[in-house]
Amino acid sequence: MDSLTQTLLAEIGQSLGHSAIPEIPLTISGEGALNSAFPVTELATACWSASGLACAQLLQQNQGGVPQVFIDSRLASLWFGWTLRPLRWPLPAAWDALAGDYATRDGWIRLHTNAPHHRKAVEQVLGPHQDRNRLAQKVQTWEKGELEQAVIEAGGCAAEMRSTEAWRQHIQGKSVALEPLIHQQQQAEAPPAGWTLPSARPLHGVRVLDLTRIIAGPVATRFLAGLGADVLRIDPYGWDEPGVEHEVILGKRCARLNLANAHDRHTFEHLLKNADVIVHGYRAGALEKLGYGAEQRRALSPGLIDVCLNAYGWSGPWRGRRGFDSLVQMSCGLAESGMAWKNAAIPVPLPVQALDHATGYLMATAVLHGLRQRLQQGTGYSARLSLARTAQLLSDHPYPQHYPLTPLAVVTPADENLETELTHWGPAQRLLPPLQLTGTALLWALPATHLGSSQPEWLRR
Repeated sequence: MDSLTQTLLAEIGQSLGHSAIPEIPLTISGEGALNSAFPVTELATACWSASGLACAQLLQQNQGGVPQVFIDSRLASLWFGWTLRPLRWPLPAAWDALAGDYATRDGWIRLHTNAPHHRKAVEQVLGPHQDRNRLAQKVQTWEKGELEQAVIEAGGCAAEMRSTEAWRQHIQGKSVALEPLIHQQQQAEAPPAGWTLPSARPLHGVRVLDLTRIIAGPVATRFLAGLGADVLRIDPYGWDEPGVEHEVILGKRCARLNLANAHDRHTFEHLLKNADVIVHGYRAGALEKLGYGAEQRRALSPGLIDVCLNAYGWSGPWRGRRGFDSLVQMSCGLAESGMAWKNAAIPVPLPVQALDHATGYLMATAVLHGLRQRLQQGTGYSARLSLARTAQLLSDHPYPQHYPLTPLAVVTPADENLETELTHWGPAQRLLPPLQLTGTALLWALPATHLGSSQPEWLRR
C-alpha cells in the first residue's frame, strides 16, 4: 500500500474511533492513477478499502474468523466515474446545457442548472437564455460573489471559485475544519436485530430506507445493495435524475411518496418503523420541517442506523446551503488548485466527481460500522458526513510537487462483468467491482431501473 493511501485510510479509521482496520488482511493491486493535482486514485482506493474492511469486521464480529479484503486500485478509480457501457442505446446527457463554469468581472463562478427549479432560479437572476454564449456575456457583467449570493437567494445553486487559502479563512471553511470526517454517535438501546448476516450475502435481510439524491448517498446505498441489502429508495413525485439513474439505481427498488399527504405519510412511517437503516441526503433541517427529525426517527424505529449527508458541513452559516460536488470543488479551492497545477486559464476540477463517490463509500462504511455496533452493543447509531469535509481530507494531502503519475489504462472488456445487465433502457456491460472479500462478492440482484418503478413496501424476510 502506498503511503498516501495509507495516510488517507488511517484518517478514515481515526474518524471511526478505532484502530482495528490494520487487523484485517488487506491486499491492494492495480496500476495507474487519475491525472490530478490531488491523490484521487489513492482516495478512491482508501474509501473502497474502508468499506471493504468495515464489511469484513462486521462478518468477523458475527461469525469469527478473519476475512481477507482485496482492492483493485485501478477499478476503484474507474468506479469513481461511469461504470456502465450501453449496448446500442445512448446515455442521456449528464449536464444541463447551461450548467458549467463562467467568467465574471473578477474571477469564475459555477452555475448548477440540472434540476428545473435550479435553472429557473438562475434565469430569475440572469434572465432566460437558450444560448450558453449569451449567458456567458451576461455573467461577465457581474462580480462572482454578488452573483453567487443572488442565485442562492433565488433558491438556486452557484459557487464562486475560491482558493484553498480563501476557503480556510472563510467562516464556513473554518467551521468545516472543526468537524470530524465522520461524526458518529451511539444511540439508545435497541431490540434484537432481525438479520443473520450470512457470509455470501452479508446484508441479506437488512432493510435500508434510501432518501438520497445525486450522487453521494445513492453511491452508498448502491454499495449496500451489492452486499445483499433490501434497498428501497423513496422520491417525491416529479423528481427525476435521468443523467445518473443508470448508475445509481443498480440493485435497488424505487418508489414515490408525497410526504405532504396524510396517506403517504402513514406509508412512510410504516416503512421507517420496519427499517434497519436510513440513509438520507436532505439539507440540514429539511426532514425536521416534515416532522421527521432525528428524535422522531429514533422514536419510530428504535435501534435505527441513521446516516446522513450534507453538502457544506453541519455547522456554520452554510449548513443549510444547497450544494453538489462540482460546486463544493469550486468553493473549497480544489478547482483553483487544479487550475494553478495545470497552468490553465479556466478552472480545473478533479477528473471525476470524487467528493460524491468518496463520501458515498464513507457513508456505506459508517452504515456497516453502525450495524456492527448494533450487534456488539445492542444500540442504535447515527453518523453525519459532508462533501466539504471530504474535500478537506483531499486538499490536506495534495501530491508532492512534480509527483510522477502513471496514467490510468483505458477500460477494456476484461474490466467488465461477462454477464450483460438488462437495464430499463437496454442491455449494457457493467464494470467489475474493485472489492473482493473471502467468501463474499459484490453482486446486484436487480439491474438499473428508473425512479418510481416499485411499490413503497418491504420485501418479506
